[in-house]
Amino acid sequence: MRCAGPLDEPVIAYDEHTLFYSFCFSFMAFRGLNVLGTPIRDCSHDPLTGFTRSGCCETGPQDTGSHTVCAIMTAEFLAFSKSRGNDLSTPVPMYAFPGLEPGDRWCLCAARWLEAYGAGCAPQIVLEATHEKSLDIVPLAALKEHAVTATEN
Repeated sequence: MRCAGPLDEPVIAYDEHTLFYSFCFSFMAFRGLNVLGTPIRDCSHDPLTGFTRSGCCETGPQDTGSHTVCAIMTAEFLAFSKSRGNDLSTPVPMYAFPGLEPGDRWCLCAARWLEAYGAGCAPQIVLEATHEKSLDIVPLAALKEHAVTATEN
């Protein structure tokens, strides 16, 4: 059961454990803010993305790669990533990874997005779904250059 709806409203689910309602609010607070300073929105549920595979680019201490940038895949970026040793387009069934295609949204490592930006092939991003921690690595101005609104794509 998801704790947030499509617009990040809490889902109220009462069952024999009424603590679930409280858990949802705690989980949402953990998700954090986006680069605009508002509550982070989901990036993608199909394919299911995020370091924790929650659909959101939230992060935590275990996420050493900082999978915080909600990017919209392009053929050019997928080829670039593969050339750097991270093949995101080939399915890996043992990890339930479907492989990405152009148009898919995915939580990228902030450093890889910045590398692609420097190489001139950074994909567009969704600011509302990009975690504020990405600003530790990527300047906001660079993200804004490649931004689309959550409803555009």
